[in-house]
Amino acid sequence: MKTIVVSDQVRYPRMTTEELRECFLADGLCRPGEIRLSYVDLDRAVVGFAAPVSAPLNLTSSPELRAEYFTERRELGVLNIGGAGTVRVGDESYDLENLDLVYIGRGNPEIQFETKDSGNPAVFYMLSYPAHAAYPVSVVRRAEAQPTEIGAAATSNRRTIYKYIHMGGVKSCQLVMGVTHLHEGSTWNTMPAHTHMRRSELYLYFDVAENARVFHLMGPPEETRHIVVADREVVISPGWSIHAGVGTQAYKFCWGMGGENQDYADMDPVDLKTMR
Repeated sequence: MKTIVVSDQVRYPRMTTEELRECFLADGLCRPGEIRLSYVDLDRAVVGFAAPVSAPLNLTSSPELRAEYFTERRELGVLNIGGAGTVRVGDESYDLENLDLVYIGRGNPEIQFETKDSGNPAVFYMLSYPAHAAYPVSVVRRAEAQPTEIGAAATSNRRTIYKYIHMGGVKSCQLVMGVTHLHEGSTWNTMPAHTHMRRSELYLYFDVAENARVFHLMGPPEETRHIVVADREVVISPGWSIHAGVGTQAYKFCWGMGGENQDYADMDPVDLKTMR
């Protein structure tokens, strides 16, 4: 488990491209046949992938967590972005198709990931935050997630937002998760931009074509930078930073948040004319 220490907004303006990537990008986490995780000091998030192929993979604790098992004091959201697979929690099994999600609450010692077809393996994206309360394991199918279409083709940001873990859906301690689909011909996400100091956010960009990239915008509205992101890479966004982006073609991203407020609409909008 790699530890990522996020920079503050004082050091941020003087950082090089490589330093920005070191502090705000989690990459190299999706490896076939492995579980790879990063521990982020921001709100103590853990992010990573389980990518089983020929054999099941067991999620265990790491020395960084100082816990007997992974969810001893944590909750976990698992989104399948690959082929069909199974997540086992204790004695229960949960079959997940592409873009199905399972929420696993605090206090589940045994978690295992398995793929159904090694020719089209499952890829499980994981996001975890500390939890002070335990909520039951819940599955959200892609068809059950609440879709909201926003934006327009004329502004190149027509997109559909699917909410999985949120105040009106699956109950959690502090974790919020969902997926945004960019429509064909649209490339901008989260524009006009916003910030929210009440919670941090992590963006997993996926279904990004091999030769495509997403330019993720970050930083205070008056001092923006960008990070060039490839498929299955994660950008870490602190509360003081905007989080928006534009791709060279359409893509999807999973947004996940943790903090003191689970209200999805709790945002501080940024006037586009004030951005620099």
